[in-house]
Amino acid sequence: MKQKLPLPVYECIEVGTLKSKDGEEFTVLAGLDKGLVEQLKTKSLDEGDIELQKNTSDRKRFGEGSYEEWYSKERTPFALVDKSKALAAIAWFGPKPLGRKSLRYLSEAELAKEGAQDKTQWHTIVYRSYDPFRGRGLMTRFVQFALDTYRSAYPEAKFWAGMSTDNPASIGLASKLGFIVREDLADPEAHWMAMVLEPRQ
Repeated sequence: MKQKLPLPVYECIEVGTLKSKDGEEFTVLAGLDKGLVEQLKTKSLDEGDIELQKNTSDRKRFGEGSYEEWYSKERTPFALVDKSKALAAIAWFGPKPLGRKSLRYLSEAELAKEGAQDKTQWHTIVYRSYDPFRGRGLMTRFVQFALDTYRSAYPEAKFWAGMSTDNPASIGLASKLGFIVREDLADPEAHWMAMVLEPRQ
């Protein structure tokens, strides 16, 4: 499906469906409406989600920050929701220079320049799953589906992912999707690494 992305802020459309290992059906949405953004904010502030707090910048990005400001950086989110529209997972994409670290790794000076990055063919990919939906065989298929949908709108894009080296689940998922480690972009002191998607043959 060829779709113009990103959609206007707070618009969302259904782009597909997936089933979990136990047969439960989920819907894939491009874009987030206000209700999903509220769920995202709540989940980003959840101190009980140790892995999310330890491995992501979501508390700063969505919990304390402005969704509209984040969206204005040409970010395209995809949501995986159950039949009650509970947010099971999110993946997002958008232009971002190769190797540019996430918010939690930036100095105050770098943060001030975050909105003025040069545009290149490189686009970032980021993904999260949330309890109680983790471990249900959804993430690889969801992120692959979101990637394929996004790629149809940006066929020239090259993809990379930045992540904590202390997050083996995220590294494993990126590897399953065909991403490989770029050792030259790693920052061992910050426990940060970058992976790039190998070009299609």
